[in-house]
Amino acid sequence: MALVPGLSPAPLPPDAVEVGRIQEAWGIKGWVRLHPYSAAPDALFHASRWYLAPPEGRYARGFDAFVGTVAVDVQHVKVHGDGLVAQLDAVADRNAAESLKGARIFIARADFPETDDPDEFYWVDLIGLSVVNRQGVMLGTVRDLMPTGPHAVLVLEYEAEGQMQERLIPFVSAYVDAVDQAARRITVDWQPDY
Repeated sequence: MALVPGLSPAPLPPDAVEVGRIQEAWGIKGWVRLHPYSAAPDALFHASRWYLAPPEGRYARGFDAFVGTVAVDVQHVKVHGDGLVAQLDAVADRNAAESLKGARIFIARADFPETDDPDEFYWVDLIGLSVVNRQGVMLGTVRDLMPTGPHAVLVLEYEAEGQMQERLIPFVSAYVDAVDQAARRITVDWQPDY
């Protein structure tokens, strides 16, 4: 039984991306404090509909606000102090907001804002792309991106001698020649023995 009656059961869209979670209630009018997974959470501001899924791990214990996945319409998202807060249509009071603590927030990739610069990419769009060097040698597939402060690093996985291996390549123009999302390929100035 759901504690928040206005939540609408809905499947995750096929292009859903997990972008954060609900931390706690904020105030008495149903607002929630958010924990975005990105330092630039533009998608949270841009999307008018979010999908919530029950929490996992340490946040899952005692969670009974809803079962499965639900869709919520977003009324407001704003910066407050060093974080973000949001008001969701179906969440009218502090008790309802508190019951959502730990819920995971998903947004359809199609609802992300467009990037201003053609050389800017959402990390989620790079995951799974093949990486080849200028000589056409396959270096691996992007498994993750790792922030290192001044720039991100591509984390590739590849097979060698029957074992999965990891290769790191800085995601900077000195090493990355081109990102071709249509071809699902990144071309780099990098050698297999680096």
